[in-house]
Amino acid sequence: MNKLARMLVDKKFRFSIIAKYGGYDWMSDEAYLKRAYAIKTGRKLDLDNPSSFNEKIQWLKLHDRKPEYTMMVDKYEAKGFASSVIGKEYIIPTLGVWEKFDDIDFDSLPNQFVLKCTHDSGGLVIVRDKSKLDKEVAKNKIQKSLNHNYFRGGREWPYKNVKPRIIAEVYMDDGHNGLRDYKFFTFNGEAQFIYLSEGLEHHPTAKISFFDLNGKMLPFKRNDYAGFDGDVELPDNFEEMRMLSNKLSKEINCPFVRIDFYNVRGHIYFSEITFSPNSGMIPFSPPEWDEKIGELISLPIK
Repeated sequence: MNKLARMLVDKKFRFSIIAKYGGYDWMSDEAYLKRAYAIKTGRKLDLDNPSSFNEKIQWLKLHDRKPEYTMMVDKYEAKGFASSVIGKEYIIPTLGVWEKFDDIDFDSLPNQFVLKCTHDSGGLVIVRDKSKLDKEVAKNKIQKSLNHNYFRGGREWPYKNVKPRIIAEVYMDDGHNGLRDYKFFTFNGEAQFIYLSEGLEHHPTAKISFFDLNGKMLPFKRNDYAGFDGDVELPDNFEEMRMLSNKLSKEINCPFVRIDFYNVRGHIYFSEITFSPNSGMIPFSPPEWDEKIGELISLPIK
């Protein structure tokens, strides 16, 4: 890494740390997003005439703030919403929900399970053998997430009032390098493409690529992750998964939302709802695709 690249990385890191601990809480959401966008993307944020995907996501952060979005990004409450729209058969069973790590009754949990926090991204502990679980390590990770105000870093309004809790879910394994996540990019209620992620349990070795709805790799990628080698074979029930994403998206009724699913040995499971992927700062490569994808978002009049 050359000197300029190191300086840019250091600047982004410093900004993120200061934001995480409340150093920019005094700034308005608009002022903060303009600064964050410039530091993290190297571009000026145009909120008067947004044109790219990432710019329009920033605009939506500020101007599309339906109260029900808070429930939809809560990893526990979202299950109830999804169940009411597409059916409980698509919901991963919840084994328990707690406000504090010390309240977890590990004796009542099966040998394999997953712990996650309801209010953020990254508060995850995957337990494949309970007898080998280091509870202190798990507690430290979960506690850091519980103490983290996820809204601060990207001013993603839906997360501002999510109550931090811990849930345990049934462990899932689809035979890949960790679960494959089918993330549907939906615009005005219609899925247009997906990105497929694999191995996000360990980010340095994870893979992410964008595909059309036939499994053909699209001509753009994220430059912060390794990608798949080429086209992928989609599961036999992919069309059902697409229809479910459309059904949820139509019910939410917004210009853009990402709907995520797992497909575990032929059974579809709802994963999560995301309004601002990567906080609206996806590093598209080639960068012109940020503008092309932005054309799919029709913003309402403010």
